[in-house]
Amino acid sequence: MLKTRIHLVLAGVLLVAAALSLGQTVPPATKESETKLINVLKSDASHKEKADACRQLAIIGSKDAVAPLAALLDDDKLAHMARYALEPIADPAVDAALRNALGRLKGLHLVGVIGSVGVRRDAAAVEQLAGMLLDSDAEVACAAARSLGSIGTSDAAAALQKVLPGVPDENQLDFCEGLLRCAEALAVEGDKQGAIAIYDRLRTIKAPHQVRGGALRGAILTRGGAGVTLLREHLRSDDYILFSAATQTALEMPGSDVTRALTGELGGLSGDNKIMVVQTLGYRGDAGANPSLAAAAERGPKAVRLAAIRAMTEIGHISAMPALVKLLDDGDGDISRTATECLAALPGERVDAGILAMLKSTDIGAQLTALDLVGRRRMTSSVPALLVLARNSQGQVRTGALRKVGELGAADDLGALLVLMLDLRESRDLDAARQALTALCGKAGDPDLCTEKLADLLGRAKPEQKVALLRVLGGIGDAKSFEAVRGALDDKEPDVQDAAVRALANWPDATATQVLLDIFTSTQNRTHRALALRGATRLLGLGSWSPGDTLNVCRRLMSAAASPGEKRLVLGCLAKVPDMGAIDVVEPLLSDSEVGAEAELAMLGVARSTMGSDRDQAKRVTERMLKESGNRGVRRQASELMAEIDKLEDYVASWQVAGPYTRGRNFRALLRTAFDPEKDDPAVAWKTLRIGGSADRPWMFNLGAALGGGNARAAYVRTWVHSDRRRPVRIEFGTDDGNKLWLNGKVLSQDGAGGSAVPGEHKVEAILNEGPNALLLKVTQDSGPWEFCLRICNRDGSRLEGVTAKAWPPN
Repeated sequence: MLKTRIHLVLAGVLLVAAALSLGQTVPPATKESETKLINVLKSDASHKEKADACRQLAIIGSKDAVAPLAALLDDDKLAHMARYALEPIADPAVDAALRNALGRLKGLHLVGVIGSVGVRRDAAAVEQLAGMLLDSDAEVACAAARSLGSIGTSDAAAALQKVLPGVPDENQLDFCEGLLRCAEALAVEGDKQGAIAIYDRLRTIKAPHQVRGGALRGAILTRGGAGVTLLREHLRSDDYILFSAATQTALEMPGSDVTRALTGELGGLSGDNKIMVVQTLGYRGDAGANPSLAAAAERGPKAVRLAAIRAMTEIGHISAMPALVKLLDDGDGDISRTATECLAALPGERVDAGILAMLKSTDIGAQLTALDLVGRRRMTSSVPALLVLARNSQGQVRTGALRKVGELGAADDLGALLVLMLDLRESRDLDAARQALTALCGKAGDPDLCTEKLADLLGRAKPEQKVALLRVLGGIGDAKSFEAVRGALDDKEPDVQDAAVRALANWPDATATQVLLDIFTSTQNRTHRALALRGATRLLGLGSWSPGDTLNVCRRLMSAAASPGEKRLVLGCLAKVPDMGAIDVVEPLLSDSEVGAEAELAMLGVARSTMGSDRDQAKRVTERMLKESGNRGVRRQASELMAEIDKLEDYVASWQVAGPYTRGRNFRALLRTAFDPEKDDPAVAWKTLRIGGSADRPWMFNLGAALGGGNARAAYVRTWVHSDRRRPVRIEFGTDDGNKLWLNGKVLSQDGAGGSAVPGEHKVEAILNEGPNALLLKVTQDSGPWEFCLRICNRDGSRLEGVTAKAWPPN
């Protein structure tokens, strides 16, 4: 009865949830509210109103509601709702009403009531239901069988067993289901022998496979400890259904005796069955299976061996380690690889200790395998042993140990690695040590400490060691590293000098530019000269120099350039300088037969780079190339550039950009957050924002392309608007998404709304001072495109004369 009450409570909870999900208000459980609902059932109310009344009576109904609801059990539209309401009502009158309906209903209405009787587990209805088991209507007979199973008494079971031999094949599954329900209920109530008798009968008759498998499971589990014998018997079965059911049941059975039953039968099984038992042992997680699994992993069919290796890993016990280690040298590559992967996944400090012991082995193969495993297991505790191994071993083992120190070590291990480096001579060892040093320095919170230690060692190192150290210092790229690398230019060893030049040529920022320029203009070493030129032009292209300073460096480079190849590199750099002064450097080379074509392209490059800040000059240069060039490709590019310049109209097209900034939950919060560019912080890294969205809209700047994609971020763009006099103007702009605009430090506009960048959507009146005026625009990003455009015009919208914009700060 307790189980019945639990079912009724659960049904009530579900009914409340259903009513709430339908937006209904559940009435209070009062006699008055119940009477109103009953009256609805008796009235000529609509179908919906009566159905709703049934739902609510299922929650608050009492004995008084039983008769009105029972009267609807033969109603074609409301019978199911009536049963829905009757089933949770905790009054014996419901059971009497349902039994009464069993004697008078037919067809689907009868089937429904039979199901409700089963839901309520009414033992008094067993005799009536038993009489329906042989009904000519198969749906009635099958419903009665299932309902008797739900009632689950010994009488219900006896009724089902009595008729089972004569049940038509098409109905057998329902009758067997009823018996399985009965057996489960009997076992719960303590009648284990009655349950076992049912299970034993069902597992031996000709029945659907799910019945036989379920019956065997019940027969084994209900027997408790004695079920192990039945389990072992069916592990030997030729009937795969019963064998499979036995192995699945073993997963539900604790105890070492079950493990012994499984392992004891393992040797006599066929391949597929053996794999299933092996997997079952793995899932059970009993380490007592490991000896048998180790034996299965050592020899036999490959599929079984692989399954046994994985099962030992699934168990995760240290006892599997010797077997897995032994298999590392197996001649079958799949076996050895799987053993390695599983050993790497085997948990526990004792496994780590075993791998550390392998590191200390004198066997090179074992050491190499251990190196692989400490990496896979991320064994940071192995670093001291790795350092010892790197000092005392040779060849692949030393190289591998050095690399693992870099992977697993911390910044605190840097000193020990540097001491070790003084003993290294082989190039591959030095290269591995360099990689490890670079990795450890990357993990250090203070790069200066790394630089000091590296620079100190540089003075005591041998030439080949210095070469490796210089490469590490070049990767750090801070001010102290730069001084150390620059000092190595004076080393007497050519290889060290060469390493210093290479490090400077690959320097991460513009700090090395001047030194590279000096090398290029003074050295007689052709290799160093080429490295210096490539490095200098690369660093100039980073955009961290002002246009004027970049132009001055390019002038010096061009004056020292001797070969056509050198001149071409400098021309490529000049083409990106947003300063019309670059034309003076490029123009003399137009007549050079060896680099004339590159000079023409550089002229167009300068025009493109300056068309945002000096549109008229850029247009004149482009027109000249269009008229004078004998190269069809150059003329085509000039024509395309002319079209872009014309399309720029009077939009501001010379900008620097900083960002992205992402410290905010969304783009509106980002707009409220003052990042460094708003604070006029000199440390902000500004870079030139290239013209270019599409050729049709060159005035629309794509921040996503410049700064990378992503959502919830902000960027700042700035320029200096130069005016020939003080004047009133109108600033028109569009952004995707939010924006904030400053002129000479004063906020002119702010809008946190999202949306597409529409030209002229925002209009602000302002005053330009004579000379340069600082214009700063913040653009936030929600999602999708991230872009902006801006023009400055007269207040009536007409084109403005005497005003230009240049991205770089005025001198």
